[in-house]
Amino acid sequence: MYRIRFHGRGGQGMKTASRILGTAFFLEGFEVQDAPRYGAERRGAPIFAYVRASRNAIFERGIIRRPDLVVVADDTLVAIPSAGVLQGVAESAVVLICSNEKPGFWKSRYPLPEKVVTLPVSEEGQREHRFISASCAGAAACLSGVVSKDCLKKAIHQELSDHEEDVVKENLSRALNAYELMMPYGDLINPGAGEGESPFTKPDWIDLPFEEARISAPSIHAALTSEKVKTGLWRTMRPVIDYDRCQRCGLCSQLCPEGAISLNAEGYPVIDYEHCKGCLICVAQCPTHAVGTVPEEHGREKGNSAGGEK
Repeated sequence: MYRIRFHGRGGQGMKTASRILGTAFFLEGFEVQDAPRYGAERRGAPIFAYVRASRNAIFERGIIRRPDLVVVADDTLVAIPSAGVLQGVAESAVVLICSNEKPGFWKSRYPLPEKVVTLPVSEEGQREHRFISASCAGAAACLSGVVSKDCLKKAIHQELSDHEEDVVKENLSRALNAYELMMPYGDLINPGAGEGESPFTKPDWIDLPFEEARISAPSIHAALTSEKVKTGLWRTMRPVIDYDRCQRCGLCSQLCPEGAISLNAEGYPVIDYEHCKGCLICVAQCPTHAVGTVPEEHGREKGNSAGGEK
């Protein structure tokens, strides 16, 4: 049985990637499961989706805890423990990361298995991150060694049939390009790796020490606790402000759902990039179009103040 897990951020189409791959497996004659798993349902939040495919009936249910292949659409997720990218990844597994870094770079920094593959991401691909799902599905299809290009094409047309023709063509192009890039690796996946999902084990009883209420009890009146969580890691696109066009109306600061935009002494908006989640409401609502976007990777290269200070 093939057990494949896709990791990405809200808005990158990991549900779509799992459906494309699942449909391609089905067209090859496999029994298939595919489903997404959401935490916070918002743009930029870490999510994952999974695919099971087997020539026999599938009796496993639930999320995949011991994957044969992990596909990471956003390489910043590898460093976030709560994203669960490396959870249950055994030495026999394959990890595919969409990144311009080499596999050796990732293996030197994180406890990854021996079989690590990277899928290069062009500058255009970073801007058009909505197409990354097709690239991930195409790469995974090739690494499986059992999904043909024809079935991949049919799956894309089937799953994206309600989209415009140019959108379908672009997704098809990205998927086939990723398929070709993975050809040198052949059928790298070892399906099942001799192990199924771990059987349920009743947890041991844990005794917790008594704590004073001021430590353990929740307080709805406590202030500034959310500042400790750097939710800016969720972003895929970074909002930037063109102060030459800004009219200091303050609308972006009023509509920001996270309160990540404040006004300085001169009335210009300033973005707190450590807590801006990249929902881009400010971009959509700015009446003068003074708020634009750049790929998050480009913004990090210029520093956290890029486009956010006056």
